[in-house]
Amino acid sequence: MPIVSLGAQIHYETYGPGPDAVPRLPVLLLAPGGLRSRIGLWRHTHDGRPRDWPDPTVELARRRRVVAMDQRNAGQSFAPVGPRDGWDTFAADHLGVMDALGIERFHVLGACIGASFALRLAEIAPHRVASAVLQQPIGWTPRNAPLRKENFQAWVDSAAGRLAATPPAHLHALEHNLFGSEDFVFSVSRDFVRRSSTPLLILAGNDVHHPPETSRELAALAPRAQLVEAWRGEAHRSAYLGSVLDFLEGAEHPH
Repeated sequence: MPIVSLGAQIHYETYGPGPDAVPRLPVLLLAPGGLRSRIGLWRHTHDGRPRDWPDPTVELARRRRVVAMDQRNAGQSFAPVGPRDGWDTFAADHLGVMDALGIERFHVLGACIGASFALRLAEIAPHRVASAVLQQPIGWTPRNAPLRKENFQAWVDSAAGRLAATPPAHLHALEHNLFGSEDFVFSVSRDFVRRSSTPLLILAGNDVHHPPETSRELAALAPRAQLVEAWRGEAHRSAYLGSVLDFLEGAEHPH
């Protein structure tokens, strides 16, 4: 089982085409699932239902090397929780995995909370992030504010064994550092999105956890953004793959 030791123990997996494939930049996959984000959630929901989109560890890997990972204290990754942990702590994990693999520049595909992780990476390491696909981004709205606390508690409950020695104050600090702003996508500001030159493909959210208004605002703010509204389900399978693959190619080789 591949593990990178970064103070945290981060489990990752790599997938890809054969050695004769056309050289392309790899893709870092940041799975959905809130803080329970782990590799298996690309394929199924928390309760085991199959996803209604293609599995990128299979489909993208036909064309590109992809790197998937379990976030700290999810899946098979483990880490202490400190009072200063926040978005940059996760970003350091992401960059540490890519450093360990010798990958300097890459694309990011982040779903759900993974979209906020991806935006933070684009802010702190723009020279490394060639582009970002934001699949049903999370975002704050008055309707979903209570659900954010419920989701954080669901992660605490799921990781209870590995968090047993963590002071409650550290968990409260982590929740505040991640979600205390109660604004936009939590990890970056609107001002950053307005001035960012990173190409973005936004696969719009369509429910209370992934508000469509957040996706549309991201698309309106970002100078280099594309928005796809209809991408889920069997009827849109080809459109999903085509949109993502064409976007990655275009971001890598702009005309």
